[in-house]
Amino acid sequence: MVITEVRIKLVEENNERLMAFCSVTLDNAFVIRDLKIIEGTKGLFVAMPSRKLTDRCPRCGSKNHLRARFCNNCGTHLDENRAPRDHDGRAKLHADIAHPINSACREVMQNAIIKAYHDERERAKIPGYVCTYDDYDGGDYDYESPSYAGMVAGGKPGFRAHGGHGANGRGTHLGQSDKGAAARKATDEFGAGL
Repeated sequence: MVITEVRIKLVEENNERLMAFCSVTLDNAFVIRDLKIIEGTKGLFVAMPSRKLTDRCPRCGSKNHLRARFCNNCGTHLDENRAPRDHDGRAKLHADIAHPINSACREVMQNAIIKAYHDERERAKIPGYVCTYDDYDGGDYDYESPSYAGMVAGGKPGFRAHGGHGANGRGTHLGQSDKGAAARKATDEFGAGL
């Protein structure tokens, strides 16, 4: 594995610990986004992209973040100390989405990222500085995502339609247009359907 690019987005200095966001490209083929460079008690370190851990409500089975005091679905009071604890007794509230498997890989990544961070801070002092980090490229890639219906109907290997959505009668996704819900909703008038 070769780290072929590191892009840094510096954070304003009024933030206490978060110094920057970054993305790492591996072998000119794979990108990991939303890594964070954080000022810790022992210096800078890199936090891998993570997601909040959830559990299910004992009453209705709905998912809730481990810090939630009440169920988002039914309003049942939830135990505030239900999060699993690590070996130091701290609540484990997040899980890494992508991370190095061993300490040697972590060290290689962290050293490359922190070096790129220091280089970016120096570049930021130059007049006319432009950040190279892109918040989710608008279309730099030549890959065009096919619709779900197109993949299934076209007989793409590895894709098949699943059954209907049970009692609510929504059926499969094959009858949906190629536009996603967000794109369809964007054409609606503001507040329509409220």
